[in-house]
Amino acid sequence: MKDVNVGICGLGTVGGGTFNVLTRNAAIIAGRAGCNIRITRVASRRSRDDIDLGSVAFSTEIFDVVNDPEVNVVVELIGGYETARELVLSAIRNGKHVVTANKALIAVHGNEIFDAAEKAGVVVAYEAGVAGGIPVMKAIREGLAGNRIDWIAGIINGTGNYILTEMRAGRPFAEVLKEAQDLGYAEADPTFDVEGIDAAHKLTILASAGFGVPLQFEKAFTEGISQITPYDIAHAEQLGYRIKHLGIARRREEGIELRVHPTLVPQSHLIAQVDGVLNAVLVDGDAVGQTMYYGPGAGDEATASAVIADVVDVARIVASESSLRVPYLGFVPGALDDLNVLSMEDIQSAYFLRITALDRPGVLAKIASILSEHGINIESIMQKESEVKDGRIPIIILTHTVQERQINRAIEELELLSDTDGPVVRIRAENFN
Repeated sequence: MKDVNVGICGLGTVGGGTFNVLTRNAAIIAGRAGCNIRITRVASRRSRDDIDLGSVAFSTEIFDVVNDPEVNVVVELIGGYETARELVLSAIRNGKHVVTANKALIAVHGNEIFDAAEKAGVVVAYEAGVAGGIPVMKAIREGLAGNRIDWIAGIINGTGNYILTEMRAGRPFAEVLKEAQDLGYAEADPTFDVEGIDAAHKLTILASAGFGVPLQFEKAFTEGISQITPYDIAHAEQLGYRIKHLGIARRREEGIELRVHPTLVPQSHLIAQVDGVLNAVLVDGDAVGQTMYYGPGAGDEATASAVIADVVDVARIVASESSLRVPYLGFVPGALDDLNVLSMEDIQSAYFLRITALDRPGVLAKIASILSEHGINIESIMQKESEVKDGRIPIIILTHTVQERQINRAIEELELLSDTDGPVVRIRAENFN
């Protein structure tokens, strides 16, 4: 069989996992690829004593990989934006195919990178960038190619999912975040995870492949989970819901919704049962209906599984000298549709509202009146006299589906009432209809 030479840039968690799996399963992978996939060069800022590179050339300069004439496929696993962008574009200029697990790179610079790769006649593959080891991008671009995708919703950040899962036991956000950091699930600076930026990177890619639109990360709405309390979680459960940090992309006549935020989901739905650091993505197609893709969204060998799946696809192209490949976003460049990304005021959702009110007669009627004036119907109200504290009582309201601008105006008026105290807590709800 023909040899296809691979160079790996980055020997961290995913890079080490990729090296180990490619080495351990070399014979199986060769049988599936129809060629021998050989790691001929590795570059990393530092070596790892726990990985035996054998005769593989090692360098601390990552650009040695893209400049090596013997390397056919560059595997970019360094992460980040600008250095990774420069590395990938250099590889493309040198006529090398690229495999990356870098969702931030693709979400922000993907349009430029794909255009350069198209002109150079090489492939850029990125399956591992979305949901780790779950092959959801292959499912959307290939398995569901006959479907019009109407919406995508997913738990696509394991750190946030772990925190919300542990908070169901009544533990506060700060305590669980510290535990997630101690366990290695969260970074020292957890902003990307808990504020939804990491999930927005992934959602941007999912939406582009699902709807056939350019990558538009800068238009994604993000809201984090740091303001969610055990009280909200407990009362959502009493209403039959779980709170999950979801990325949601929905196609509508006016454009597409692209948003990441805490979301109430029915306890009976499969995605509500996805706990801990696991990921899950729901995809709704007009022909197939709802499908769900579930599994580990991070980790060394789980993510390596997706990296190597891309390496195998690219190696088949190299070995057969074929130009046939799946389009980068599932659609040929001329078929991409520049649909409008809707502002958050135009999205539609049901809402969980927590209002702290003074415990006096007539307050609930005033609240209901304001909601009614803005065309907001109430599905349920929860108010317990046992929760009165310092003359104040929490009122929990679940609304029917309305536009976000309606709820925004209502919240502004509710917060101006002399009978309410402090900001109104708003959590969106989805029933996946």
